[in-house]
Amino acid sequence: MRTFSTLKGMPVYCNKSATLLGYVTDLYLSPQGQIFGLLMEGKGLINRDKFVPFEVVDALGENGVMVKDRNSLQPVHAIKTNQQYIPYDDLHFKSVLTREGEKLGLLEDVYISEKMGTIEAYELTDGFFADITEGKKVVKASGEPLTISKDAIVMDFS
Repeated sequence: MRTFSTLKGMPVYCNKSATLLGYVTDLYLSPQGQIFGLLMEGKGLINRDKFVPFEVVDALGENGVMVKDRNSLQPVHAIKTNQQYIPYDDLHFKSVLTREGEKLGLLEDVYISEKMGTIEAYELTDGFFADITEGKKVVKASGEPLTISKDAIVMDFS
């Protein structure tokens, strides 16, 4: 299990050709906490931003993301117009509330299960000084759908 912050900026390689394709810039999630795919900033002028569906990811290694084939990558405009999936950047530092109205903190990071393609836990912060004195909170994901607005995220927790 790893956090998205360790994955962001990681190089993406093609297993077939060993070619560097680009670097991870964002993560797309379903409201149920499933990883839909990665957004990748491509190399060069022609191969700019691409979407990497999670099913074409062979491995999330320590030093790189390995994908089956560069032809499996999709144009970014297709995913950005799909309102069903949520970019992690839209969730980062939003207030997290329980269904009972208790504020748990701000979403700082997510823990990813590489094999399952799911969010296993959420890392929450109450700010710099609270993190130093109390530490960050890690809350296990329940698998229930998130309710997301421009103001907050409402979650069920197990």
